[in-house]
Amino acid sequence: MNSDKKAVRIAGVLFLVIFILGVTIFQVLQGPVLFADDFLTKTSSHSNQMILSILLGILSGILSIIISIIFLPIFKRYSQRLGYVYISFCILNFIAVSIDNMSVLAMLELSIAYVKNGTDTTPFEIMGTIFYKKHWWTHHLSLLISCFPVFIFYFTLYTSKLIPRAISAIGIIAVMLMFIEMLFTILGQSISMNMLLPIGLIQLFLPFWLIIKGLNLPVLTTRQTE
Repeated sequence: MNSDKKAVRIAGVLFLVIFILGVTIFQVLQGPVLFADDFLTKTSSHSNQMILSILLGILSGILSIIISIIFLPIFKRYSQRLGYVYISFCILNFIAVSIDNMSVLAMLELSIAYVKNGTDTTPFEIMGTIFYKKHWWTHHLSLLISCFPVFIFYFTLYTSKLIPRAISAIGIIAVMLMFIEMLFTILGQSISMNMLLPIGLIQLFLPFWLIIKGLNLPVLTTRQTE
């Protein structure tokens, strides 16, 4: 029991690290550069910044998988299936993030070639438009896929009553709002980016809950379901 509580607190710390990494990567390092109008020239001048964002993204994905492994023995006491599905979706999310990172690298290499060329830039501008759209797709698809492990996580917490159901219910609603917004954005019918605010708030709140309060471990049983 004490080992479970310690593991949950470690997971809470890792969740907090992932949240900080996410804000740093998308709001500080990548966003202002890759989605700028002059990204073809701007990206090459921030090459170290782009490489750092990629490394942090890899770290974030690895930490997510570690968290799923930490929760596996706890979730298995309620449902083996949900425990393994959670790990599977975390791995899938890591793959999606890796593909998005490859798009970032492609934009960086194109930007470097564009700046070095300095003469006929028309072909680079055409390729820039293509690479920009490619990154747009990989970025938003990775965000869409990220909803799956988060949903399974909160769904398992809700059904097992490991945390107050009100909190896990808010998490489920928040991730559904994010999924809807990402899906509609991909379809070219964005509703409002404010729909992402609830998931940000609950993902910031949950780590502190896990660190301070932990889980309602006494409600767990040794029953396993397939």
